[in-house]
Order: sequence, then C-alpha cells, then structure tokens
Amino acid sequence: MSSSSSVEETPNTASVSDPRAITRDVFSATLGSICCCYTGQPFDTVKVRMQTSPNEFSGVISSTMTIFKNEGITAFWKGAVPTAMGMAAENAMAFGVNEALKRAFPDDPVDPTKKEQAPSLVKPFAMGAITGCCSALVLLPSEIVKAKMQVVVGSNISAQDVMKQMVSKQGLKSYFVGLDAQLARDATFYALFFGGYELSCYMFRTYAPWMPEELNFFISGGLAGMGGWFLAMPFDVPKTNVQSRYDTKVIGSYFPELLRIANQRGISGLYAGLGPTLVRAFPANAALFLGVEMGKKFFDQFLWK
Repeated sequence: MSSSSSVEETPNTASVSDPRAITRDVFSATLGSICCCYTGQPFDTVKVRMQTSPNEFSGVISSTMTIFKNEGITAFWKGAVPTAMGMAAENAMAFGVNEALKRAFPDDPVDPTKKEQAPSLVKPFAMGAITGCCSALVLLPSEIVKAKMQVVVGSNISAQDVMKQMVSKQGLKSYFVGLDAQLARDATFYALFFGGYELSCYMFRTYAPWMPEELNFFISGGLAGMGGWFLAMPFDVPKTNVQSRYDTKVIGSYFPELLRIANQRGISGLYAGLGPTLVRAFPANAALFLGVEMGKKFFDQFLWK
C-alpha cells in the first residue's frame, strides 16, 4: 500500500533513514500544513469559543456573527502564526513518522495480476495511532498557546504575551499542561486519519476509477479529517478547557475535566463545537492531503529527482 495511495516515487523498500525520503516527507508536509492552517483556522476559532464559553457562544452561525461584529474579521485568525508553526512541525512529524513506519514495515509484494490490492484493515490504523502519540509531543506547546489566545475576547493579544503569562504563572511546565489529554486525542484522531485516508483512496480508485487522482486526494483527505475529528471530539473538548486555563497540571487534570463536563452538560457537552469542527475538517484536511500529494510530485520533478 503506497504512502498515500498515490504515485509513489520513493519506494517502500527505501531505508527508514533514507535522506531523500525524509526530506520529501518534511517538504510535502510543510506545504500541506500551510494550506491546511489558513483554510481551517476561522472554523477552529469558532469551535474553541463554543467549547470554552458555551453560554455566550451557543451556535455556529450566532458565534460567527458575534465574533465578527465585536472583534472584526481578523479575529478568526487569532493564533494563526503559532498554529502554522506548530502545524508544520506536527505534520512533518506525523507524515514523517507514518512514512517511516511504512518503510520499516512494508506491505506484502503486490500481485501483478491485480490492478489494485486491498489495503490492510489493521496496519494503517495502528500506524496512525503510533503516529498520533509522536506528533502530540511536537504539537503540545503550540496547542497550549493557541488555546489561550483564542479564548481572549475583545482584545488583541500576541503569542509572546501569552507565553510570558504562562511562564510567570506556571513556569516552563506550562508548555506541557494537558499532556495526557493531547495523547488521548491525537492517538484516536490519527488512527482514523491515516487509516481512513488509505481506505478511502482505495475505495475511490476501485469503484470510481474515472475520478482524477487529485480529486481522490482532496475528497479522501476531507473525509478522513471529518471521521478523525468525529471520533476524537469527546477527547478534544476537555483538552481545550484544560489547556486554555492557567491552573492545570501536565498530567492529571484531563480526566477530572472530562467527568466535570459530562456531569454538568451531559454527553452532548463532550461534542460542543462539533458543527464548526466538521465544517472545518473537510476543507482543511482536503487542502492538507492535496498539498502533501502535490508537494511530493513537485519534489520529485523539480527538487530531488
């Protein structure tokens, strides 16, 4: 099974530490991250407001209008710079680890009599979960800064201001609060993210062979993102609450927060912000995977043949 069910210029037989393969993974993931960040950031801002202040921001449309009216259109991209930086690091890690795992544990030889070989139903999902645990460690500091910036209403605050407050109130450990929450969410998300993408690409190429590859990447990426977020959402809501405050622990604040939300708001409280999350997930992750796939082709043709 190829790295993204696409044209695979770097063979799975390459070594795990192959310099060309690693450079290709990082380049394509960075390009995809830029596309993903600026496509999805407005939706993410609305989601965070709904998760942290459900009484004030109760609906997608009303929340969007309130933010626009009171803070202007630029408020939707609050935290975009640290998000873009964190996302580039996260996806370089995520796609890099995922591709390295595939090179370390290659698929069985392809049967030449079959045009398309069915993917494993276990391997890509398991590799996705492992990838999620690795990427969570890279993403954690920027996620904390972003969450704290996005809950600030009515004032322009920089990432530098937030980081100063974090260090002054909690020290360096403030960059790692909610580690258990990050691991729980990301392992769940990436399992379906990468596994679902592989499966979706295979299904479209098998049952809709007329579909252009670029459209396959775009739709499969969007569906994988939506599926991953739907599954991980109950883990994301308490994570956001833990990381947006200044009184939480590195490990130990997550499960009490999850139980508190469930007791106060019911199970539906764990899905607060699901609407904007799913609306964001399709275009953002469609842009991510399309950017990654196009980045690979550009790399192969123009940068390192």
